[in-house]
Amino acid sequence: MKKITKVLVANRGEIALRIIRACKELEMQSVAIFSEVDIEGIWVRKADECYPMMGDALAAYLDYDRIIALALKANCDAIHPGYGFLSENAEFAKACGDNGLIFIGPKPEHIALFGDKMASKVAMRAIGVPVLEGTDEPIKDKKEGNKIATQIGFPVIIKAAFGGGGRGMRIVRSANLFDEMFDSATNEAKKYFGKGDVFIEKYVENPRHIEVQVIADKYGNVLHLGDRDCSIQRRHQKVIEIAPSPRLSSEVRKELYRVSTKAMFKLGYESVGTVEFLVDAEDNFYFIEMNTRVQVEHPVTEIISGIDIIQRMIEIAEGDKLQFLQEDIKFRGYAIEFRINAEDPQKNFMPSVGKITKYMSPGGPGVRLDSAAYAGYTVPSNYDSMIGKLIVWALDWEGAVKKAKRALDEFYLEGFPTNIPLHREIVRDQDFIDGNLATNYLEKKLDIFNLHAVDALAEEDKKIASITNLLKAINANKMTTRH
Repeated sequence: MKKITKVLVANRGEIALRIIRACKELEMQSVAIFSEVDIEGIWVRKADECYPMMGDALAAYLDYDRIIALALKANCDAIHPGYGFLSENAEFAKACGDNGLIFIGPKPEHIALFGDKMASKVAMRAIGVPVLEGTDEPIKDKKEGNKIATQIGFPVIIKAAFGGGGRGMRIVRSANLFDEMFDSATNEAKKYFGKGDVFIEKYVENPRHIEVQVIADKYGNVLHLGDRDCSIQRRHQKVIEIAPSPRLSSEVRKELYRVSTKAMFKLGYESVGTVEFLVDAEDNFYFIEMNTRVQVEHPVTEIISGIDIIQRMIEIAEGDKLQFLQEDIKFRGYAIEFRINAEDPQKNFMPSVGKITKYMSPGGPGVRLDSAAYAGYTVPSNYDSMIGKLIVWALDWEGAVKKAKRALDEFYLEGFPTNIPLHREIVRDQDFIDGNLATNYLEKKLDIFNLHAVDALAEEDKKIASITNLLKAINANKMTTRH
């Protein structure tokens, strides 16, 4: 395997910046690409080289023929896809290899396998991983689907066979609602993934969503980097992620690690990846999907494990062996990640975009901010609403929650609404403080949360004005005394 000296980052925003920083520490050159609306992107400035991708804003990060051609022209050795866009496109991964470029990620066959939710479920069940009862083939006929759902027993969940991120997913609680939900799921799946294929499986009421981070090299070494609790979700989209889960028995945790690493070893998996499970009230767990890319929430795992996931991902693609054993990894404390989204919690989380007019970011011990935002930056409407990730760490869960309260109170962004007020409410909620989490958490809490934004900068301005007036009064008094 040839050494990597130059990496094209086929992505945008905070993850592009994250990869560029990893490349700099590995003493590799980085190449950024950007659409017309992303010309102000901070990752564009930070890369060693940058090239515009003119035309449609989305196509800039999806047209892999152009991206590969540009990588070759710029004399790159490798391409890192980040997450989203082309990160789980098996054809793109194969095309990179066919053109002499290293794809920084798993082998195309593994991307294809786990990109097919039904095929991956069958494969995981065959090697002994628990899965939910459901269909193994795509369902296209509503009547057939309704019949199968009745046999499984309601509630069931309809899922897009070729997708993720909560798209093309509908919960059906009774037979009379099946047709409507089936049409809704298939239409959304077709819109977002180009295929309307769906499958049906038993729905677990109010489970915890637990995932295991795995890392594997081409020499058969497979390790885990701990677990994350991603139960706080809205419409199947993750909102907060925690490492490790604050409420998971040591027996279940140990078995999740064993099952995940064993499965990846048997399948010959390479690179980083995330095995995702649902854990019910009785601590039974079921495989739901495998993400063959770096996760949005990877920073919480990096913090508690001390492992730089992006750097290791690049080194594995380069052909290096893992330089540590499982027993070398020592987990310390708790980390929490808050996804900061440009959306209005008071208007059903409607996406909100515009120019950031004022920006006050949190900091201090145990606080990390992965973001491409800055004062004066205009957030475009063409992409996902996430503009950054606030991550906090402390030695114990109580300390992590307190750290989160302080950091969120310091975080202020003016110009458009964000979900920061929602996060402030969550970290003060007793169920969150107690670690009582499930996927219906927000469903139960939203109506009682106060989602009004706090004008932190206005409060700071009042304090400054008060101090200024006090100083003026003192100076005036001095002048009077002298005379």
